[in-house]
Amino acid sequence: MATANQRVRIAIDAMGGDYAPSEIVKGAIEAAEKSNIEVTLVGPTNIVESELAKYNISHLPIRCVNADDFIKEEEHPALAVRRQPNSSIAVATKLVKAREADALVAATSTGAVVTSAIQYLGMVDGIHRPVLGGVLSNIAPNTIIMDLGVNVDCKPEHLVNFAIIGSVYARMFLNIANPTVGLLNIGKEEGKGNQLARETYPLLQKSGLNFIGNVEGSGILTGQANVIVCDAFVGNAIFKFSESGAEIVGKYFKNKVKRYPIISRLLKGRVKGLIESLSLPDSVGGGLIWGVDGIVLKIHGHSRAPDVAIKVAQAKMAVERDVVSYLKLELAKIKKHINL
Repeated sequence: MATANQRVRIAIDAMGGDYAPSEIVKGAIEAAEKSNIEVTLVGPTNIVESELAKYNISHLPIRCVNADDFIKEEEHPALAVRRQPNSSIAVATKLVKAREADALVAATSTGAVVTSAIQYLGMVDGIHRPVLGGVLSNIAPNTIIMDLGVNVDCKPEHLVNFAIIGSVYARMFLNIANPTVGLLNIGKEEGKGNQLARETYPLLQKSGLNFIGNVEGSGILTGQANVIVCDAFVGNAIFKFSESGAEIVGKYFKNKVKRYPIISRLLKGRVKGLIESLSLPDSVGGGLIWGVDGIVLKIHGHSRAPDVAIKVAQAKMAVERDVVSYLKLELAKIKKHINL
């Protein structure tokens, strides 16, 4: 963890994402200009330095570290990471492992980022699998869902891990002192749901967390719990539904108001903004790969420079708040109640 007088050091996979390396490099420069950070761009040096040459960076703490290769879109991410130990994502992750960087930011495929994090950083003791989670919408800004995209086939202890991680997330990034935890289910009564839900319920009851019981899908956007846990098969479906909702609803209302010229003129230019305000694309803490023994932040593959700069700043915040150490402390408390 960086001290108050030290720059936070962020390693960035310059070759990950749909618009790499140009938008990644540009975003890294924006982040270095706005925040007290030191940026390390990882990728084939000739490519990265060619991008950097377009800007005046003489006053900025930016350096390049060579990587012989990078993971391509058509490659199987997990296999590619194992077969290419000198790829940009692998080299960037190893910088965190060697403590030459405090955090990693990458727009590389989720599979490649997660595989690299597990392989080179390992898991926090007591956490079985890495997990992605976050806030879905401004409608419920204090509700986090875990898992949104990594673990499809889960065991009860995995969902308990998600609840612990979600509680840490809520405390550190949403400033909720004693976050409530709910188990996503098809009914509120104990004993409802599939085998996974039924076996997870008593573990959460004994965990020492602020468990309030089952939460139905209708409770997600009404904020019935601060942390809602489920496997990624369900969580990712909810996330994709929510992500596409603003655009689809916007188009629907735009077509509807066309029938009423006066209303259409009054709302011109406003519907899009109102609908987009429902989403929360840059939620603080979103994109962190929780559970690995280091700070790794995954950003959207279609991220442009401003998105990259925002996420680099959020990685800096995660370093300054020492999220991994805090998670370890919370795990130690839970282990007094149940065996993980």
